[in-house]
Order: sequence, then structure tokens, then C-alpha cells
Amino acid sequence: MSLGTSKAVFQVLSRAVPQTGYNEPRVNSSDLALHSRFGVKCMKKRSSRQRDLTVCYSMLQSRLRTHQFQWMGVSLHDHNKTYSRPWLKTCKCQRAESASGIAAGDGNGSRLLNDVETSNSASNVMNTKHILEFEDVQVHQLKQKEVLASNVSNGAIKDSFDISIEEEAWDLLRESVVYYCNNPIGTIAAKDPTSSNTLNYDQVFIRDFIPSGVAFLLKGEYDIVRNFILYTLQLQSWEKTMDCHSPGQGLMPASFKVRTVPLDGDDSATEEVLDPDFGEAAIGRVAPVDSGLWWIILLRAYGKCSGDLSVQERVDVQTGIKMILRLCLADGFDMFPTLLVTDGSCMIDRRMGIHGHPLEIQALFYSALLCAREMLTPEDGSADLIRALNNRLVALSFHIREYYWIDMKKLNEIYRYTTEEYSYDAVNKFNIYPDQISSWLVEWMPNKGGYLIGNLQPAHMDFRFFSLGNLWSVVNSLATVEQSHAILDLIEAKWSDLVADMPFKICYPALDGQEWQIITGSDPKNTPWSYHNAGSWPTLLWQLTVACIKMKRTHIAAKAVEIAERRISRDRWPEYYDTKRSRLIGKQSRLYQTWSIAGYLVAKLLLADPSKANILITEEDSELVNALISANPRGKRGRKNLKQTYIV
Repeated sequence: MSLGTSKAVFQVLSRAVPQTGYNEPRVNSSDLALHSRFGVKCMKKRSSRQRDLTVCYSMLQSRLRTHQFQWMGVSLHDHNKTYSRPWLKTCKCQRAESASGIAAGDGNGSRLLNDVETSNSASNVMNTKHILEFEDVQVHQLKQKEVLASNVSNGAIKDSFDISIEEEAWDLLRESVVYYCNNPIGTIAAKDPTSSNTLNYDQVFIRDFIPSGVAFLLKGEYDIVRNFILYTLQLQSWEKTMDCHSPGQGLMPASFKVRTVPLDGDDSATEEVLDPDFGEAAIGRVAPVDSGLWWIILLRAYGKCSGDLSVQERVDVQTGIKMILRLCLADGFDMFPTLLVTDGSCMIDRRMGIHGHPLEIQALFYSALLCAREMLTPEDGSADLIRALNNRLVALSFHIREYYWIDMKKLNEIYRYTTEEYSYDAVNKFNIYPDQISSWLVEWMPNKGGYLIGNLQPAHMDFRFFSLGNLWSVVNSLATVEQSHAILDLIEAKWSDLVADMPFKICYPALDGQEWQIITGSDPKNTPWSYHNAGSWPTLLWQLTVACIKMKRTHIAAKAVEIAERRISRDRWPEYYDTKRSRLIGKQSRLYQTWSIAGYLVAKLLLADPSKANILITEEDSELVNALISANPRGKRGRKNLKQTYIV
């Protein structure tokens, strides 16, 4: 930042910044399908000297103890591009009165500066003492930025301030915040200063924001989560088409980006737009099945943490929940209660052989069903949906607990399976061939412990250990109490494989050799022990912590956090780690990955106060248990009682 720019910024801040209130998105349930046609505009006037450059945001963070300030970042926008996509979302706010277009705000979205007071509301002129203090701070800040830039280029991760890892993480998390019409709306995926090719890492991803949102909730900063929930809800029902085909209503986007574009017909103004990606621009063109499920989970967490139940009770929010449920509960050809999805439809968003019924999706599906049942308001139109929801919960719970579980006892049972059974009472229902059991599994399975397998389909069991699915099955009680303890037992027994030098393996073991070539298509990013192919992801710390707190075994999570703290800050918060023992930073790993930062912060906050994990935990439902006991899970044959008789 040049001295001239610093003075210009100071002149802007010395005047009153117009206070634009939060423009809460209001959605009428009858107008949900029309959002792609209507939008309001957020316009900013540009001076003649700045027609090619719009400075969107610059945050001034007050440090009460040290009286030092840190600029939170400047966004530059290319106004030579035009965006004509019909689903670009615009928002209306006041015109910026300052020529520079700079708005000041703190980490909570408020534009009040804690250490700067106005002595006259009419003239809004700072007194001389404040001016001198601010100028001193600006000069000091310029020096600090030079030091920080030097440290980044030299591979250092901390500036000259002697701050803790946790404080550094909070600074980085707040720097990643994205604003829309002066309101915080999410966090970008990564803010890597060492990479010139951002791809889509400069977007707000639904799944990536979850740990960020939880961190802000635990810190008492609710606005950003509320904004995220409501604005992404508006994106849900917008037009989304790929090659003349539109997916089902209720699909949530994988990500969205806030763009600043020229205003049509006015060369002196710009507008902000929300540009969502439902998978039509993603690598592989896969729709994000997990986005809507995570959205429901975060909505419940917001209500339980903030105490503000008005959001989940809104008509548009209730409609959004129902649209997601109807999309997931729609009848199909499948005989199983699990969701059938394509490869790459969740956190593992590349071809990794998880198509079918992957555990991660089933765990999130079960959790979303429980959260939705808790939040849905009773009304006549919801009776059938709630009935279908409860029936699916019973069937899904039994299916996962019975058929996905494996330990030494179950492994031996599978080893002795008889195949080609044609019977309603068959033991080997899915015709699993014992030769599928890999040699690694026999050696790896501990005597004490077990886990839920990664996938189950006819004649196929994916015996890989998938961390997120297992951990979240503990959190939401999809696994029984005994199974949950056994999963944590296995993690402790196989610590050197699943944690080693950096927690936590996304799956185990890695695909290699001909298996890797066939299943991944020789994916150069998913090579053995890298990325989704058994790479280590620090963001999984927060799921591990919640699971350990639920089972009252916090020492496991504390040990993992301690291991992460030894190097994650020094390594500049990578997205993932490579090699079998997680010795190397991932070869294509982004640095300063937001959900690595947020995952660590959530783990620290929850370990400091384990009771706060209740916003994410769902205990085993006694009604569901009774239903499982009283029901005949093996099914009754015969005609259903149909309300209507059809003549063919």
C-alpha cells in the first residue's frame, strides 16, 4: 500500500461511513421458482480515476491490547468482463459515497471501529489525537506488511508479532471472510499467496464453510452463519441446467462466488452478484449431494448455539428443508434405504471408486434426517413427509448397523460365506464373494475394534476405512454405542496408520498399482497416499474431536491436536499431506486452506469446553431403537394396502 493510498484511506475513514443495514433475504414460498429472474442490485459509484479498478473491501481490525491494526485484504475486480448468466444473483444496497469505494468493518460484519470515536455526529471529524495515532499505526502497519511479505516468501508462517497458533488461525480465518453488500456471507476455500492459479479456491464452498461456520458460532459470531444460511437458501431454487438437463428441485450449489461487474447502462457504477456452481462448472461435472445435507446440519447448529429459532421457523427456510428432503426421499429403483450417488459427489469429489452407496453420504443423510425432523414445524402438508422421514430413519439405521459393520467376528463370517443363495432368508444377501477380502484387511484388523465399511452394493464390499463417514456415524448415533467405542478403539490401535505425523487419513489404505489405474483412471492427483487416495487432511480434526467428546474419550482428540500443532502452522496450513506417514505437504496442496484452519480452531474450542459439542451431536433416539426392536427388519412379503387400485 502506497503512502498516497494510505492517506486516501484515512480520509475516507475520517468521515462517517453510511450504515447500510442488513438486507435480509426474504423469500415467499410461492416465488421460490422465480429467483433466477429477479434480483436486486448492489451498486457502487466509481470515480474517473478508478474506472479500471474497484477496491471492494478493506477491513480494519482493532487489537485492544497492543493498539496495532491489521488490514484484512483488498479485492480487485476485472470490469472488462460481462456476466450474462440468468442465475447471477444481485443485491441492492446504498451507493458508496466515498470515491475509493472502501468500506470498513470488523470481523463480525459491523462497521464500527473500536478504537476510533467520532466527536461530532454532524461533522464526523476525528480529533487531532486520533489522527496522529492513526497515522502512526499506518506507518507501523506498512513496515509490518513488508516484514510479513518477506516471511511468506522465506517460508515462515508468522509475522513479527509473537502470537500463538490459535491467534494466528483466527487472524487467517477472518481474512478469508467474503462479503456481499457489506455483509459477511462465507469464507473462501483458500487464500494461498504462493499460488497464481486460484481455480475455484476463491469461491465459498458449502462443505468447506461448515467448520468455519461452527468456529464462528462457538465464538459467538452468529451473523456470518445466518447470512450464509439465508443467501445459500436463495441459490437453491435457481435455474441450473447442463446440456439441456436440469437436476431435481432442492439441489444446493457446491459453491458460489461474489463477483463485481459493470452495471448495464451505467459506466460509472458496478453491481455485486452471487454466481453459484451446481456442478455444471466443476471438474467432472458432478452434482454435490452433500451440500444440502450439510446445510441442514449447520442450520440446526445455528439455532441450538445462538438460541435464535426464528430462522429455522421462517416459511422460506421450512420450504428449503422440505425441498432437500423430497429430493433425497424420492422413490427410485433401488432396493436399499441408502442414497445412491455417483462418484465424486461429496468431500471425495474425484473418481475414487465410491459410486453407489458411500458411507459418508449415508452418515450425512441420516444426520440431516434427524436434524430436519427436529426443526420441521408440524402442519397438515408435512404429515406425509414426516412419515416417510421416520420410516427411512428406521430402515437406514438397521441397514448400516447390520450390513456395513465389520470386525474380526464379522470378517470371519464373510470369509465363510456361501454364495449364489436364492432365498428370502439368505445369509449372504448381497452375494459377496469371500475372495474379495484383501490380505491387508486380515492383517490390519485389530482384535479389539471395528468400523463401518466404505460402500456396499451387490457382490461388492469396499473394505476401505473412510474417516469422515465413520466419525460422523459416531456423532449422529448412526453407529450403536458399542460400535462407536469400537471405532475409536480401532483409531487408537491403528494410530500410526491413521494419524502418524499429521491427522487424519481421509481413507485407508491407498489404491495402488493396477487397482489405482482402473479405479481412478490413473488420476495424477490421486496417486497412492496423496490427496483423496489416503492423504491426510487436517480439517478432519474437528469431526474427530466431536466424536471423541460424544463418547467421553477426549484424550484421543487432544493427542491428535497436539500432533497437528507441531507443524501445521510452520507448514502454512496446508490442505492435505502426502506419504504413508504424512511426512510431506501435499504436492498440489493449497496453503492457508481455510477449512484446515477452521478445523483446528473448532477442535481447540470444543476441547476447551466440551459441552458446546452438543450443537452438533444427536443422541440415539429411544423411539427409533424401539422401532428397530419391534419391526421385522427382514421384511414381510405381500401386497401393500394401497389407497387406490390401479387397473392396467
